[in-house]
Amino acid sequence: MTELSFDSFMSYTIGILVFFVGVYLTKKIDFLKDYNIPEPVTGGLLAALVIYLVYATTDSEIGFDLSTRDRLLVYFFTAIGLNARFSDLVEGGKPLLILLALTLSFIVIQNVIGIGSALFLEVQSPIGVLAGSASLIGGHGTAIAWAPEIAALGVTNALEIGVAAATLGLVIASLVGGPIAKFLLARHQLKSESIEQPSVGIEYHKTDTESFNHLSFMAVLLVIHVCIILGYIANSALTELGFKLPLFVTCLLTGIILSNTVPRIFPKLHWPARTRSLAIVSDFSLSLFLTMSLMSMQLWSIAGLAGPLLIILGLQTLGAVVFIIYVLFPLMGKNYQAAVLSAGFGGFALGATPTAIANMTAVTKAHGPAPTAFIILPLVGAFFVDISNSFIIKFALSF
Repeated sequence: MTELSFDSFMSYTIGILVFFVGVYLTKKIDFLKDYNIPEPVTGGLLAALVIYLVYATTDSEIGFDLSTRDRLLVYFFTAIGLNARFSDLVEGGKPLLILLALTLSFIVIQNVIGIGSALFLEVQSPIGVLAGSASLIGGHGTAIAWAPEIAALGVTNALEIGVAAATLGLVIASLVGGPIAKFLLARHQLKSESIEQPSVGIEYHKTDTESFNHLSFMAVLLVIHVCIILGYIANSALTELGFKLPLFVTCLLTGIILSNTVPRIFPKLHWPARTRSLAIVSDFSLSLFLTMSLMSMQLWSIAGLAGPLLIILGLQTLGAVVFIIYVLFPLMGKNYQAAVLSAGFGGFALGATPTAIANMTAVTKAHGPAPTAFIILPLVGAFFVDISNSFIIKFALSF
């Protein structure tokens, strides 16, 4: 076995190259654009397949240092916070509560599908929880955190199963959101009612007229880093008090607070919220985060865990699509925002919050902005789900 490992800088550089391969393919292949497949997904999956082919033919394993990728996630969520207005949060109050209730309900449904599938396939029932909300809505972090407890119940390869389920879920999540939105938009003849520019990404069909210069980008980076510094201090203080949160959560909150106070205190200050410069920084961070996440997948580690796991994940995907189309979309209002949220929920329920944002970004770049969706979904994903998911996983494992 030959191992080739790229350091953080080279992994970041390769990620940029892979992303632009995805951009090129999306421009050339109408199917990818028509079904709102994000460019990072196209490039990242292609790179993962090429790396798997290298592994299969030469027995060489390629790995990446993803520390820069994780910093990009902090950039992205800080930008989301800077774009948030309290008026949007007030407007999104009822949809936020509905989405939260639907998400909590779906966590239960996901575990019911997982456990039921495991019993039907005559495999250990804790595997159903591991291939349920522990790895899908929970993602890699939750799957890794719960693997030792599930291993104690007799699942000897719990960590491998959890990581494999989370990885496959990320791939599925990246691919189902766009087609769901396309189906709903066409079926209900929906279009954006917002006159604002998208808060993430640049629309495919419009020419940007806002002027850019190097200072506008530097100003955005300055404000983002001020938020990160304050968010880091707040995160350290909360950790000392016993409240452990991901750094991107406190940076998201800091961005929201500053964007709703500083411009009122200093009305003459040019604040970068909802500018094209911030949208590009946000889109850049998200695109590279997702590209690097997908291109670094070690598909050979998943191949040996096929069979029952693929069947369970297939049923989980079917359950998610049915829930989104027939429950979530109607209850969220059957409008354009609901369709964008449906694409996002597909990414979130089977993958991760960044995947959800990427799915929604692909839809809004083609069909117009949906600002409320970009506020309420990260809030649900960042705050409420991890805590609630832990209680539900614990309850499910008790069976």
